[in-house]
Amino acid sequence: MIDNISWLAIYPEIVLLVMACVIALVDLGVTSPRRTGTYVLTMLTLAVVAVLQAMYASSGNTFYGWGNMVVSDAMGNWLKCFATVAMMVTLVYGRPYAADRDMLRGGELFTLCMLALLGIFVMISANNFLVIYLGLELLTLSSYALVALRRDNVTATEAAMKYFVLGAMASGFLLYGLSMLYGATGSLDIGQVFKAINAGQIRHQVLVFGLVFVVAGLAFKLGVVPFHMWIPDVYQGAPTAVTLVIGGAPKLAAFAMAIRLLVDGLLPLAIDWQQMLAVLAIGSLLVGNLAAIMQTNLKRMLAYSTISQMGFVLLGLMSGVVHGNVDANAVENAYSSAMFYVVTYVLTTLAAFGVILLLAREGFESEEISDFAGLNQRSPLYAGVMAVCLFSMAGIPPLVGFYAKLAVLQALVASGQAFHIGLAVFAVMMSLIGAFYYLRVVKVMYFDAPLTATSVSAPLDVRMVLTVNGALVLILGLLPGGLMSLCADAIVRALAT
Repeated sequence: MIDNISWLAIYPEIVLLVMACVIALVDLGVTSPRRTGTYVLTMLTLAVVAVLQAMYASSGNTFYGWGNMVVSDAMGNWLKCFATVAMMVTLVYGRPYAADRDMLRGGELFTLCMLALLGIFVMISANNFLVIYLGLELLTLSSYALVALRRDNVTATEAAMKYFVLGAMASGFLLYGLSMLYGATGSLDIGQVFKAINAGQIRHQVLVFGLVFVVAGLAFKLGVVPFHMWIPDVYQGAPTAVTLVIGGAPKLAAFAMAIRLLVDGLLPLAIDWQQMLAVLAIGSLLVGNLAAIMQTNLKRMLAYSTISQMGFVLLGLMSGVVHGNVDANAVENAYSSAMFYVVTYVLTTLAAFGVILLLAREGFESEEISDFAGLNQRSPLYAGVMAVCLFSMAGIPPLVGFYAKLAVLQALVASGQAFHIGLAVFAVMMSLIGAFYYLRVVKVMYFDAPLTATSVSAPLDVRMVLTVNGALVLILGLLPGGLMSLCADAIVRALAT
């Protein structure tokens, strides 16, 4: 028998699923080439869902439903709220771009984005191996279709094929690892898996074998070295609006999946998976920053930048447990800094790709670094927003990216381990290298002569959202305490249960 708590745990998901189906049917009667009716209905739905998630998160309650397969807690609800807002912002930025490229012949863009968001919700709420996999597949299958939405575009179709093949391989890794853990512990429930491992009666070699494949699957979703092969090609090949769908909200789901699996379920194996994350983080910071220097395509440069940024998230995740000892303060600092980092990274990425989408026009993709030449002379506002985003990604104070990097480095150094302190020094050195390719774009925008004299125009909603988006990157850097304490409280409540 399914109780009321079970239904309560998934109300937002039910609203999203029902409205995605309704919008797909309503769109059949929409004749506007810009799909105005479908767009408005989608935005209203997402706004309602975001408010629902914020109410759930603010209550601070944690409850389990559907036989412990689903969990509703503060961390999950805030991440779902942020993911919903990120998807709304993505659709605001992406709609004019999609309309110019005949991607709105049907309402597939809106419906697939809502289904991808539903997959994100399921991944974040999952307390069971099968539910995690179900959410992952819903997200990735929707993403494959979105990348291939421009069926007449060879580059987009090629990117979709690469994404599909490598995504299928990564899903296989994750599923094999989960099946190994199930075979060793006898349970698919994450809480029961934790208890079985903590009892210490299972052969360590079997657990580590499964853990390796689980970490590989997680690494693919985060896009870290050596599972990063798809990121540059898909970011560059996909329509820019779809690149933002893939590069934004799903990163929040990948972080939640890492917390659910590694911390909630496999914390007794922390010594093993922290070593794996350390190797992945070192590789990501090194390859991401060095490869980005050589790029002339801005989307491809931001793809390699993403790889290095996710390396910082891994540094936060790997610094919570010291010498096998679980200290409440260390765990809170480490995982809340990683959560803060991934949330602010998504915020900054939205604004950066928003400017790229804004400069794109019919028949012209504004994605080469040279396309931004003299942008300050054409539009000081948009050049300013882009500069703020790039400075933030580079970690220059007083922007939010600086505080995010500082929080992760503090968590590393606070552990007191020589290896962790060495990693912090290495991360700072890599950030200095990374600053070069961000500042190169700023130099092109402010000091190079513009290629065209045309001014930059954009719809009112895009201008308003982009301005607020850019302002938040600055404001949260000056006043990071509120978001940081929210992340810390959410992590504490999630781990307390």
